Amino acid sequence: MTTVTRFAPSPTGRLHVGNIRTALHNWMLAKKAGGTFLLRIDDTDAQRSREEYVEAIRTDLEWLGIAADGEVRQSDRLALYERAFEALLEAGRVYPCYETQQELELKRKVRLGRGLPPVYDRGSLQLSEADCRAKEAEGISPHWRFRLDHETAISWEDGIRGSQKFDPAQLSDPVIRRADGSWLYMLPSAVDDLDMGVTDVLRGEDHVSNTAVQIQMFTALIAAQYQAQELPSFTHEALLVGSEGKLSKRLGSLGCDAFRERDIEPEAVIALMARLGTSLPVEPIADRKVLLDTFDLSTFGRAPARFDDAELERINTALVHKLDYADIASRLPEGMDASGWHAIRPNISTVGDAASWWRLVTGPIDACDFEEEDRSYLGRAAELLEWSPDPWSSLTSALKDETGRKGKALFLPLRRALTGMDHGPDMSELLLLIGEGRARERLRSASSS
Repeated sequence: MTTVTRFAPSPTGRLHVGNIRTALHNWMLAKKAGGTFLLRIDDTDAQRSREEYVEAIRTDLEWLGIAADGEVRQSDRLALYERAFEALLEAGRVYPCYETQQELELKRKVRLGRGLPPVYDRGSLQLSEADCRAKEAEGISPHWRFRLDHETAISWEDGIRGSQKFDPAQLSDPVIRRADGSWLYMLPSAVDDLDMGVTDVLRGEDHVSNTAVQIQMFTALIAAQYQAQELPSFTHEALLVGSEGKLSKRLGSLGCDAFRERDIEPEAVIALMARLGTSLPVEPIADRKVLLDTFDLSTFGRAPARFDDAELERINTALVHKLDYADIASRLPEGMDASGWHAIRPNISTVGDAASWWRLVTGPIDACDFEEEDRSYLGRAAELLEWSPDPWSSLTSALKDETGRKGKALFLPLRRALTGMDHGPDMSELLLLIGEGRARERLRSASSS
């Protein structure tokens, strides 16, 4: 059977690191098996869904290089949910409820006070048809719940968590439809997974109880002959936490837009997220084939996965240092060629840093103050400078022989005069980029400062 996975974001905001990790792992699970990865836009919440977020989701996935093999939108599939609802209604698995939110909250508090689980007490199941008609005559529109089968235990073998068992009597019958007729998450998601042929559902562990409920929905839909298909396999991965060791509110706003603003490479995000929460080392791997070949659910642990900005930056820097000129030429400052990139690359953390280092070549540079002895030394350097395939070595050798200087005293005044800095790219490469005329002018200028 072909592996089919899906990523199902709601377009009510931008993708954050948790969403990105879920999308990536679903893509990897499908691609490693030669299967299909689908994007499903869960936009049944018309009030909160925004088209701008739909576009942002597509843009972010494209930037990350996570290409979907197909896309559907729940707002285009409302007729499917209606048919499923009618099938479940006929089978006696959904029922109308009339309690207000305040009444439900009061019931919850009463149950908690009695030491009972705070689940719905199924009060509306006691209403007769006449009671229901009377409620509706009063202008009270019902919301609808899925009736769990309390006689059938819920169990599955989770891809990460192992054997999972739930007593359905300890769960609330979930609301699947609001009083205004709109859909909540549970039923449309189950219907779509069946209709789209999803074979593997991989999502965060905050969905474990949802899975327990949806397993009964899948079973009920198949039994009602809505659609004949086997249930998907389920995997729940540990949630992300911040570097401080607890759930971080910041993770809820940290996404691709923030990464782009910081000039983080998408491959750095992928390299980190691919192995975050696994027993495999997080390494600066740009080759996705390597990441796919080593992707294995058995390496995932149940402990919270820790996201660390410093680790992302470390990986990003390492990957930037491996980038070929041809891959990023369009992102470099005007005039920087392959030799310029090679010279500057070891000193930068992001591609955007190249502009500030390229200024050492093009100028202007910051002027430095020199002692009289160093000014004389730099004046002599301007006279001794001769252009060759390696003018830096020639110049420093000549100055060493003539002045007896060595080490810091030999090199540092030259670097400061030529670049305005005490550190930076290898001077053998950088001097060639600066050029003979500009280099001599900077040495002369420093000798008279």
